[in-house]
Amino acid sequence: MATTHADRIRAHLVQLATAGLDVRAFTDAALALLVRAVPFDSACMATADPATNILTGTTKWGELGDASDEEWARFEYLVPDVYDFRDVAQRPGQVTSLRVETGDHAERSARFRRYLRPAWGFRDELRAALRADDGNVWGYLALYRHDDSAFTLADQQFVSVVAPLLAVGLRAGLLATAVTEGALDAPVVLIVDGDGQIVQAGPGAEELAADLGAGPLHGSLLPVALRALTQAARSGRPAVPRTRLRTLSGQWLVAHAAPLRSRDGSTSDIVVTIEEARPPEIVPLVIAAFGLTRREQDVVRLVLQGLDTGQIAATLHLSAHTVQDHLKIIFDKTGVRSRRELTAKVFYDQYAPRMNGRLAPNGWFAEASRPAGTPAVSAAEPGSPTAPAETRGGLKAVRHAGR
Repeated sequence: MATTHADRIRAHLVQLATAGLDVRAFTDAALALLVRAVPFDSACMATADPATNILTGTTKWGELGDASDEEWARFEYLVPDVYDFRDVAQRPGQVTSLRVETGDHAERSARFRRYLRPAWGFRDELRAALRADDGNVWGYLALYRHDDSAFTLADQQFVSVVAPLLAVGLRAGLLATAVTEGALDAPVVLIVDGDGQIVQAGPGAEELAADLGAGPLHGSLLPVALRALTQAARSGRPAVPRTRLRTLSGQWLVAHAAPLRSRDGSTSDIVVTIEEARPPEIVPLVIAAFGLTRREQDVVRLVLQGLDTGQIAATLHLSAHTVQDHLKIIFDKTGVRSRRELTAKVFYDQYAPRMNGRLAPNGWFAEASRPAGTPAVSAAEPGSPTAPAETRGGLKAVRHAGR
């Protein structure tokens, strides 16, 4: 069988995905290949947080720029529409186009009618979720055309076939970027004696202690946010105590403590390990702050991923009616009116302030900038997470923008 042009493009993408390029270099090269198989005028490839499927950064191609990113986010996460990226991630093939979705009546889409057409003059959009072989969504793709030639089913099929390759390339690019830039900082280790004083410390501890509000490192008392943690470690409980806390600069951290046993069996010293909070740590912080039960938190986690009522019910082994009851309670506790507003709240609190920041290989931000309006220090005792402050005026500002 003769090799087709599309086959050659796919073979090049296979090579590109494993070439060890960083995210930007991979994206630029991938789009330059893709346009030869599926012609388009502009494009955007975005990275996503695998824990929530929410966007973390974008790379534009063509005439698209960054000036209207905030407006784009409003339509993506707050304004109801016929579909969004997280909807696409739940569909067979994980690809769709605007004119197919609307029966060739693109004006039915609020995003098209009020944003894509007036701002850019686009006539059609193709979207794909980029899910790798590990089952995680590592990014999204959006392609745009100006003329009346709609994206065809053949275009969608080709993008669906190569989408996993693009996901692998993004995932590998995060690792390549970390290796190149040295983005992965080792966890900070502190040794605390029986009096609660820091007696030994690993690299980076001096800066971290200052960011936690502590004085000079050696011989000083452990920051107050960690004292309860070491006391719990001395209690002899089987489980390793842990806590989540926030630094003066606004970074979320996770700390663990465990006793160090000497040869004689004594355990006077405690080792405290502190590392950056990962997405599964941050999202529960956001949603637990509203006093949600464990089951309600499970429902919110799946809502953030874009699952509908039936999918949530199947995942949690609940009835659809029970899921709806949980959602009513969740909306009441969080002060929102819909799943979209709930997602927008998490996006504007945790993602928007960090968008296009440097990413670690796990898909979360390698460096967490302090969102405007956050408290200087917010620490949690073990098992009692503290609420982060809303940013950019919180959901109130989002609602105002949506009017």
